Amino acid sequence: MNRINVGIIGVSGYTGLELAKMLISHPVFTLTYCANTEGETTLSELHPSLLGVTDLRVDKVDLKRAKELCELVFLALPHKTAMQTAKGLLEKGVKVVDLSADYRLNQENYEAFYCEHEDLDNLAHAIYSIPELHGNAAKGAKLIANPGCHVTASLMALAPFLEHIDVTSPIFIDSKTGVSGAGKSPSSTVHYVSVNDNINCYNIIKHRHATEIEQHASVLCNDEVKVTFVPSLVPMTRGMLACVYATLKSDCDPMELMRAFYENKPFVRVRNTPPHTKMTSGTNFADVYAARHGNALVAMCAIDNLMRGASSQALANANIMMGLDETLGIPKISYVP
Repeated sequence: MNRINVGIIGVSGYTGLELAKMLISHPVFTLTYCANTEGETTLSELHPSLLGVTDLRVDKVDLKRAKELCELVFLALPHKTAMQTAKGLLEKGVKVVDLSADYRLNQENYEAFYCEHEDLDNLAHAIYSIPELHGNAAKGAKLIANPGCHVTASLMALAPFLEHIDVTSPIFIDSKTGVSGAGKSPSSTVHYVSVNDNINCYNIIKHRHATEIEQHASVLCNDEVKVTFVPSLVPMTRGMLACVYATLKSDCDPMELMRAFYENKPFVRVRNTPPHTKMTSGTNFADVYAARHGNALVAMCAIDNLMRGASSQALANANIMMGLDETLGIPKISYVP
């Protein structure tokens, strides 16, 4: 099989590092271009864990050079910067997998929570993809909008039950995340003394990922879905556990529904007991579980927020985009203990 040259723009952060680690050993993709805002360094200088693994140069962002070296580029950039970069790459014929929020929402929802959208033409054809929920929608795409971590975990817990719950009744989502979800830049809220021995909720109800959950859950079930979303920051480096609480409208066995919905999905494990985040650490696995109490449903999903919630899901989508096996180059063995 012919090799496919790919690049990463925004390689400095945690998700950029995870992408680089997977692409270095990918059986088809060849990492030929890495860039950040400064350049003039190497991957092993930027990420010391890669010393002795790769000395690939890290350039200052140059879309012309990216075009010369790559057929596909992953963007691990902040919102707004991502859309500006994606637009330039797409104009040059380079495929894009965007890990930011810039192409995940329709214009109205995006501009309500982020900023004015500057690339409406590409927004119209961006493919939003969680492979288990959207199948091969990414195949042949030019632009993939990679879903967010809270949204991935929440939708994967919720999706098997959308036909069986009363969407007019309240749906509550409690999603707990590790500190790496806040990114690499330091701030007072993720300082060691703020996080250690502590747990706190943030942006409750008004969190912008609630709108992403609502928009895409509504598309999946062809009905309006509203959620009350409460995210929490917990004192661990990586991992995410989303718990969904809803009201059933039909008699069903939640675990049977889970197993049937995710049958033959290589990166979903239906657990017989509530999942632990540690079991998914460093992998693309989503571990799911559900139970009921009368007509009350509890469904949950554990993922690695940096992997399934960002980088490994982006790679799975890129594999599908390029007509490859979804599982190529993606880790399956968790960081345990």
